[in-house]
Amino acid sequence: MNGNQREVIILGAGPAGLSAALLLGRCRRRVLVVDSGTPRNARSRAVHGFLTRDGIAPEMLRGIGREELLRYPQVELRDDLATAARALPGGGFEIEFRAAPPIACRKLLVATGVMDVLPDIEGFAACHGRSVFHCPYCDGWEVRDQPIAVYSQDEDACGFALALSHWSRDLVLCTDGPTGLDGAQRERLERRWIPVREERIVRLEHEHGVLRRIVFASGAELERRALFFHSLPRMQSSIAVDLGAKTTHLGVVATGKHERTNVPDLFVAGDASRDVQLAIIAAAEGVQAGFEIHAELAREDLVSSDAIARAMSR
Repeated sequence: MNGNQREVIILGAGPAGLSAALLLGRCRRRVLVVDSGTPRNARSRAVHGFLTRDGIAPEMLRGIGREELLRYPQVELRDDLATAARALPGGGFEIEFRAAPPIACRKLLVATGVMDVLPDIEGFAACHGRSVFHCPYCDGWEVRDQPIAVYSQDEDACGFALALSHWSRDLVLCTDGPTGLDGAQRERLERRWIPVREERIVRLEHEHGVLRRIVFASGAELERRALFFHSLPRMQSSIAVDLGAKTTHLGVVATGKHERTNVPDLFVAGDASRDVQLAIIAAAEGVQAGFEIHAELAREDLVSSDAIARAMSR
């Protein structure tokens, strides 16, 4: 195997990619981990729900993971962006990069995650990760019992607002325009004392990213201390889809047992493959993918060595 080949290339050095690399390093596999440096939680102050690491800064969690890989000499970390990939005739892939020559691999794991699509509202991006969140499991505890806005324009607006009522009873559902809520949904919201505001939102007023109030087009204001929004994120990389991977109705890659896709030799782990998007789950998926990748490589190596032995005995 030359310098332009690896057994495994992993795209993404978040919890999924680093966990897969750790396991594969322990399996003595030659692995290249490539990361573009644009994690979904770049603006978040802490990772939550991760046993023994609850509340750790995201960059610190990734830093610890990178440091642990240094003890495995066959695992290489590289900061770069994968721009394209093509399937090779005999199996595996060739990956193109922004700042380096193409590299071939036998197995490819895409763990680049997703990016949140933010509404085009003044102040929204500035508050994102500080007082505007997408996941109540990740950030609901920190704003429990405070005045919270729920932002949603899709058909699950009612369900999302009701789910948040476990963290606070002071909720207002903001739809930023006319909503498709039916009578039954409105009745359910009323039973939980959740009013609906359908006015257009012009801006979020904040102090250094900490939400203070929502300002509507009418000039009316709504005092709030946090906002949770519901929207479908988009995948950071299209490489898996470009290679033919099927997607789900949520817009992420459909994976089966051990994070396999429908494309041979292609695996996807982390937020780009599941609807439950938590760091600890991404890490677990990375381990499962690494387990299966090593098992597949081992089986292929045994078949190849058996074929060579048979040929030499003739």
